[in-house]
Amino acid sequence: MPEDHSTDVPPNHLSIDPRSAFYDEEVLRRDVGIRFKGVETTNVHEYNVAEGWVRVEVPTAKDRRGNPMILKLSGTVEPYFRLAE
Repeated sequence: MPEDHSTDVPPNHLSIDPRSAFYDEEVLRRDVGIRFKGVETTNVHEYNVAEGWVRVEVPTAKDRRGNPMILKLSGTVEPYFRLAE
């Protein structure tokens, strides 16, 4: 029986980093989209709806290990599942 995803909402807290306690591969496979302050954002590494923040990648900066620099920004976070087309 197919699952009804029309009423599904993404989790309150999610991360794309496999080392994080908030990483969930099953949810990420369903293609989660993020609206931050009403704007579609594609560089989100982690979000928390209840606390109202996202961690985003700064494409031009690297940390001391050579990984992309991550900034924490506060504002309204709206996660949703993108529809498969």
